[in-house]
Amino acid sequence: MPGTPPTRFVYLGPEGTFAEQALRTVPAAEHGSRTPARSVGEALDCVRAGEADAALVPLENSIGGAVGVTLDELAEGDPLVITREVILPVEFVLGARPGITLESVRDVAAHPQASTQCRNWLREHLPDATVVDVLSNGAAAAGAAAGEYDAAICAPIGAARHRLAVLADKIADHPDAVTRFALVSRPGPPPPPTGDDVTSLAVYIAHDRVGALLSVLMELAVRGVNLSRIESRPTGEALGRYVFFLDGTGHVADVRMGEALQGLRRVCADVRFLGSYPRHRWVDGAGERPVPAPAGLSDADYADAAAWLARLRRGELT
Repeated sequence: MPGTPPTRFVYLGPEGTFAEQALRTVPAAEHGSRTPARSVGEALDCVRAGEADAALVPLENSIGGAVGVTLDELAEGDPLVITREVILPVEFVLGARPGITLESVRDVAAHPQASTQCRNWLREHLPDATVVDVLSNGAAAAGAAAGEYDAAICAPIGAARHRLAVLADKIADHPDAVTRFALVSRPGPPPPPTGDDVTSLAVYIAHDRVGALLSVLMELAVRGVNLSRIESRPTGEALGRYVFFLDGTGHVADVRMGEALQGLRRVCADVRFLGSYPRHRWVDGAGERPVPAPAGLSDADYADAAAWLARLRRGELT
């Protein structure tokens, strides 16, 4: 039923990963059911099939960039929409069974992305240890807890879940690294505008037309829609055919965003609406501030211009 808060959540598993940690920041998820999925595709298909109300999947990382599999899954198959974004600091810890000291660590389990983001710390503090690749941060923590490895690079939630002692915290080489997650649901009315929103789109350009991408960007620029992200992904149709993923400031209910979407519909081969949702709110007030509408492009300006045009059409010139 439209408007009913979700109660059944699925997330990219396994348990004890940053995805679970991010999902638990969503109030409804903390009180609902949370089920790990084996892949992004499986998580989103659970939502499409009605087996879950919403799925939390990774969109991009400030170090590694966009998560291509998520973008591909959102661009294909039955439509889904983003209803919320969650931005989580990536704070890796080194966990081990109680009694193991840093000096005694001979091997460390880590997901390849985790070990890459902690390369300098490992080189400085564990230069002789062997790093063993595993499938996830959760699997690393589980392996260390089971005695398969001396230690694990994992998320704080993973160390706590498997009762590992934290030998070192905040070991990532980039202390300000974050991962952006999307909470995805079946299509329905978007959350109401807040004045600080993001609209996500998958745009297919006409490849046989000169300046097709420029025309897309102009439809947004002339209406003061600021692009916070643009990514391209191959469509799989042929070499050189791409779909462009755009994040723009504003909400589908805003007049300027609505006019921009109409413009894109006219000039693009296809446009898939991926949702309008509130920008992530930082608890400590950090992060980007809302981008105000340029002069002449607020909803009030659009309403005034529309009223003026209506008077002209009625023959009222004063």
